[in-house]
Amino acid sequence: MNRFHTLRREQWMARPLEEVFAFFSDARNLAELTPPWLGFRILTPGPVQIAAGTKLRYRLGWHGVPVSWTTEIRRWDPPFRFVDVQLTGPYRLWHHIHRFEARNGGTRMTDVVRYRLPFGAIGRAVHALKVRHDIEQIFDYRFRRIDELFGGARLPESK
Repeated sequence: MNRFHTLRREQWMARPLEEVFAFFSDARNLAELTPPWLGFRILTPGPVQIAAGTKLRYRLGWHGVPVSWTTEIRRWDPPFRFVDVQLTGPYRLWHHIHRFEARNGGTRMTDVVRYRLPFGAIGRAVHALKVRHDIEQIFDYRFRRIDELFGGARLPESK
Protein backbone atom coordinates (compact mmCIF):
# COMPACT_ATOMS: atom_id res chain seq x y z
CA MET A 1 0.00 0.00 0.00
CA ASN A 2 1.38 3.42 -0.98
CA ARG A 3 -0.39 5.47 1.69
CA PHE A 4 1.36 8.36 3.39
CA HIS A 5 0.43 11.09 5.84
CA THR A 6 0.85 14.83 5.33
CA LEU A 7 1.53 17.57 7.83
CA ARG A 8 1.33 21.18 6.63
CA ARG A 9 2.19 24.23 8.71
CA GLU A 10 2.49 27.93 7.86
CA GLN A 11 4.06 30.64 9.94
CA TRP A 12 4.81 34.31 9.40
CA MET A 13 7.90 35.94 10.86
CA ALA A 14 8.54 39.65 11.19
CA ARG A 15 12.00 39.32 9.67
CA PRO A 16 13.42 39.58 6.13
CA LEU A 17 13.46 36.53 3.87
CA GLU A 18 17.26 36.32 3.68
CA GLU A 19 17.65 36.38 7.48
CA VAL A 20 15.02 33.69 8.01
CA PHE A 21 16.42 31.45 5.29
CA ALA A 22 19.95 31.84 6.67
CA PHE A 23 18.76 30.63 10.09
CA PHE A 24 16.96 27.58 8.68
CA SER A 25 19.83 26.67 6.39
CA ASP A 26 22.25 26.38 9.32
CA ALA A 27 22.04 22.75 10.52
CA ARG A 28 23.18 23.76 14.03
CA ASN A 29 19.89 25.62 14.52
CA LEU A 30 17.83 22.45 14.17
CA ALA A 31 18.51 21.58 17.81
CA GLU A 32 17.14 25.01 18.77
CA LEU A 33 13.79 24.10 17.16
CA THR A 34 13.50 20.53 18.48
CA PRO A 35 11.75 19.74 21.78
CA PRO A 36 14.14 18.88 24.62
CA TRP A 37 12.23 15.64 25.33
CA LEU A 38 13.66 14.23 22.08
CA GLY A 39 17.27 14.59 23.26
CA PHE A 40 18.23 15.66 19.72
CA ARG A 41 21.91 15.75 18.75
CA ILE A 42 23.43 16.41 15.35
CA LEU A 43 26.28 13.96 14.70
CA THR A 44 27.60 15.41 11.44
CA PRO A 45 30.79 17.30 12.25
CA GLY A 46 30.46 21.03 11.65
CA PRO A 47 30.41 23.50 10.31
CA VAL A 48 28.19 21.94 7.65
CA GLN A 49 27.88 23.66 4.28
CA ILE A 50 24.30 22.99 3.18
CA ALA A 51 23.74 22.32 -0.52
CA ALA A 52 21.98 19.75 -2.69
CA GLY A 53 23.44 16.37 -1.75
CA THR A 54 24.48 17.33 1.80
CA LYS A 55 23.88 14.47 4.23
CA LEU A 56 23.14 15.13 7.90
CA ARG A 57 23.26 12.56 10.70
CA TYR A 58 21.30 12.93 13.94
CA ARG A 59 20.53 10.99 17.08
CA LEU A 60 17.43 11.40 19.22
CA GLY A 61 15.32 9.47 21.65
CA TRP A 62 11.68 8.61 21.07
CA HIS A 63 10.04 7.62 24.35
CA GLY A 64 13.36 6.30 25.61
CA VAL A 65 14.24 4.45 22.40
CA PRO A 66 17.45 5.72 20.74
CA VAL A 67 16.91 6.57 17.08
CA SER A 68 19.56 7.30 14.44
CA TRP A 69 18.49 9.37 11.47
CA THR A 70 20.25 10.43 8.26
CA THR A 71 18.74 12.98 5.90
CA GLU A 72 19.87 14.33 2.56
CA ILE A 73 19.19 17.75 1.10
CA ARG A 74 17.58 16.84 -2.21
CA ARG A 75 16.74 20.33 -3.40
CA TRP A 76 18.50 23.55 -2.51
CA ASP A 77 17.00 26.76 -3.90
CA PRO A 78 18.08 29.68 -1.64
CA PRO A 79 16.39 31.73 -0.29
CA PHE A 80 13.08 30.21 -1.36
CA ARG A 81 13.09 26.48 -0.72
CA PHE A 82 14.92 23.38 0.31
CA VAL A 83 13.85 19.75 0.60
CA ASP A 84 15.23 17.11 2.92
CA VAL A 85 14.47 13.40 2.76
CA GLN A 86 15.26 10.60 5.19
CA LEU A 87 17.85 8.13 3.95
CA THR A 88 17.89 6.05 7.14
CA GLY A 89 15.72 6.37 10.21
CA PRO A 90 12.38 5.51 11.74
CA TYR A 91 10.16 6.24 8.74
CA ARG A 92 9.59 4.37 5.53
CA LEU A 93 9.16 7.81 3.90
CA TRP A 94 10.06 11.28 5.22
CA HIS A 95 9.98 14.10 2.67
CA HIS A 96 10.07 17.62 4.12
CA ILE A 97 9.62 20.70 1.92
CA HIS A 98 10.61 24.04 3.49
CA ARG A 99 9.28 27.07 1.52
CA PHE A 100 10.00 30.72 2.25
CA GLU A 101 8.52 33.83 0.68
CA ALA A 102 8.71 37.54 1.39
CA ARG A 103 5.24 38.56 2.53
CA ASN A 104 3.72 41.60 4.25
CA GLY A 105 7.06 43.04 5.34
CA GLY A 106 8.31 39.72 6.72
CA THR A 107 8.64 36.10 5.69
CA ARG A 108 6.05 33.37 5.35
CA MET A 109 7.41 29.89 5.90
CA THR A 110 5.50 26.80 4.84
CA ASP A 111 6.45 23.28 5.88
CA VAL A 112 4.96 20.30 4.08
CA VAL A 113 5.97 16.89 5.42
CA ARG A 114 4.91 13.67 3.74
CA TYR A 115 5.71 10.62 5.80
CA ARG A 116 4.87 6.95 6.17
CA LEU A 117 5.74 4.46 8.85
CA PRO A 118 7.02 0.96 8.14
CA PHE A 119 5.21 -2.26 9.10
CA GLY A 120 1.97 -1.83 7.11
CA ALA A 121 -1.18 -2.11 9.23
CA ILE A 122 0.83 -2.12 12.46
CA GLY A 123 2.57 1.10 11.42
CA ARG A 124 -0.78 2.71 10.58
CA ALA A 125 -2.16 1.72 13.99
CA VAL A 126 0.92 3.09 15.81
CA HIS A 127 0.56 6.29 13.79
CA ALA A 128 -3.07 6.68 14.82
CA LEU A 129 -2.35 5.87 18.47
CA LYS A 130 0.86 7.83 19.05
CA VAL A 131 3.05 9.00 16.18
CA ARG A 132 0.66 11.54 14.63
CA HIS A 133 0.25 13.22 18.03
CA ASP A 134 4.02 13.23 18.63
CA ILE A 135 4.74 14.80 15.23
CA GLU A 136 2.11 17.47 15.85
CA GLN A 137 3.66 18.19 19.28
CA ILE A 138 7.11 18.50 17.69
CA PHE A 139 5.84 20.99 15.11
CA ASP A 140 3.81 22.87 17.76
CA TYR A 141 7.01 23.25 19.79
CA ARG A 142 8.85 24.41 16.68
CA PHE A 143 6.13 26.99 15.98
CA ARG A 144 6.44 28.43 19.51
CA ARG A 145 10.27 28.55 19.35
CA ILE A 146 10.19 30.30 15.97
CA ASP A 147 7.74 32.83 17.40
CA GLU A 148 10.09 33.42 20.34
CA LEU A 149 13.12 33.80 18.07
CA PHE A 150 11.58 35.81 15.22
CA GLY A 151 8.23 37.15 16.42
CA GLY A 152 4.97 37.48 14.54
CA ALA A 153 4.05 33.82 14.28
CA ARG A 154 0.56 34.45 12.95
CA LEU A 155 0.14 35.23 9.27
CA PRO A 156 -1.17 38.81 9.02
CA GLU A 157 -4.03 39.61 6.69
CA SER A 158 -3.02 40.86 3.24
CA LYS A 159 -3.94 44.45 2.57
